[in-house]
Amino acid sequence: MNIQRDYNQELKDTADHKYAYNFDFDVMHPFMLKSFIPFFKEGNFLELGSFKGDFTRRFLPYFEDITCVEASDEAVKMAKNEFGDKVKFVNSLFETATLPTKYDNIVLTHVLEHINDPIAVLKRINDEWLSDRGRFFLVCPNANAPSRQIAVKMGLITHNTAVTPAEAEHGHNITYTLDTLERDAKAAGLNVVLRSGIFFKALANFQWDQLLQTDIISNDYLEGCYQLGQHYPDLCSSIFLMCEKGK
Repeated sequence: MNIQRDYNQELKDTADHKYAYNFDFDVMHPFMLKSFIPFFKEGNFLELGSFKGDFTRRFLPYFEDITCVEASDEAVKMAKNEFGDKVKFVNSLFETATLPTKYDNIVLTHVLEHINDPIAVLKRINDEWLSDRGRFFLVCPNANAPSRQIAVKMGLITHNTAVTPAEAEHGHNITYTLDTLERDAKAAGLNVVLRSGIFFKALANFQWDQLLQTDIISNDYLEGCYQLGQHYPDLCSSIFLMCEKGK
């Protein structure tokens, strides 16, 4: 069933749910980048789903040739105003985007859960956009994060992998676990080289936003949560697959 989606509207906060939190920008983005850096390949870079460019700017010191594909024309306009000609933008759906080359590094973070046919998009990445030597960095919110499991026990969510009404308003179609994310990556033909997690997380995003305004949480504590997540990926805020091109 083809449902017309308003990608500009999906990016906006609703009455009972924020689209993006300070926790995402100030904590998760730096630790995602830290997880990616050891595996970056020399060459060009493609970010799929760049929002307003908040994560994009973190890649500027590492790559001279950056392309972003984003469905929201409002988000693209804001990002272009900031980056000018430093970044190439393609305002398109992943399903219909035409890109001029293959890429040595492709990043898709907190986007796959929004896609109507995730395997089809992953297949395009493997077959059409990822270079033979390239690496694909895939990150999704984790259904089994302790914060989410606590919400289930509180009766706020029916089960770990549920898509809540608020998440659906922001375009979520699925809530992944490590095994279901790897299932879809392999179904698309990708070679999963590394499976991991990013940041052990027992509090909800809104609780983290409140804590980050205090002196209760130190940088050492944040680093400890990141390091602990390497031991317990299934208990992280986000799950992370590093993939290479499948044959």
